[in-house]
Amino acid sequence: MIRSKSGALAAVLAVVLSGAGANAADMTCTKDAPNPYRLDAGWAKMPEGRKLGSTSALGIGADGHVWAAERCGANTCVGSTLAPVMQFDSTGKVISNWGSGLFAQPHGITVNQDGSLWITDDQSADGKGQQAIKFSQGGKVLMALGKAGMAGKAADQFDQPTSVAVAKNGDIFVSEGHAPSNGNSRIDKFDKTGKLTKSWGTPGAGPDQMLGPHALAFDSKGRLFVADRNNSRVLIFDQGGKLLDTWKQFGMPQGMFIDAKDILYVSDTGSPVASGCRGIRVGSAKDGKVTAFIPDPSTAEGGSGAEGLVADGKGNIYGATVASRELLHWTK
Repeated sequence: MIRSKSGALAAVLAVVLSGAGANAADMTCTKDAPNPYRLDAGWAKMPEGRKLGSTSALGIGADGHVWAAERCGANTCVGSTLAPVMQFDSTGKVISNWGSGLFAQPHGITVNQDGSLWITDDQSADGKGQQAIKFSQGGKVLMALGKAGMAGKAADQFDQPTSVAVAKNGDIFVSEGHAPSNGNSRIDKFDKTGKLTKSWGTPGAGPDQMLGPHALAFDSKGRLFVADRNNSRVLIFDQGGKLLDTWKQFGMPQGMFIDAKDILYVSDTGSPVASGCRGIRVGSAKDGKVTAFIPDPSTAEGGSGAEGLVADGKGNIYGATVASRELLHWTK
């Protein structure tokens, strides 16, 4: 992944720290779109005495409620008794909280059309983790994919699952692969009963390869968008795994969300600062045109911009950060 002869030592360090597969000179992201958004940093109202942990993804339901799977006030839930799954109403108030003892390190969270939730656990400890688990809104386990606490390459195992997307017919898609090893770097497709029907992708930078697929989303046509994070590109597949397009204008994609109007939201918190690519881009899932850019407020490598993100029906954006452990809210 790292170019051993890329010129200045600072450029090499930037690549290492960000986890990116390219240095600042390689980036082709859109940087000149306007920023019509205003940050409301105090939106989330945590219960008294409770601190938010690192949070890499958010989900949003049809009721506008935002769901977060934070990491138990730290960057891991190992050894903690705190409940990491939180439901926020539109004002930022926590209205439900559960999940104590169920996770090693929650990573991705997806709200299904029926209100149920998929949460990925990308690490393993104490017999937990390396799974994608479906829950009711009250925290009841409805389905579990992968072997608890066991990473692997076999068909019934995950290696660092990151995200889940569910097609209209109920098929379930899971992305695998996280830094530093990038895991299997593949997409697994299951039917609605949890039976594996197809897998595709291998670690690498080739047209049909991936390196740390970090988030998934469907557009209105049923195309699967993959945040191919460490290759700094968005890959678009049909549901059989055929590559349809590759977009690089969104930078190094960490979080990704597509709303009912096919507005595409992509966050980049991993590109080198010098690239000017870090921030949130808003654009079209139809043609890839970027229409807005919210620059990352952090000026440090490995900084604290929003990694996971969702948007509501009014176009308000909600972001989750890992380094600074915040939930952020932008309005137009």
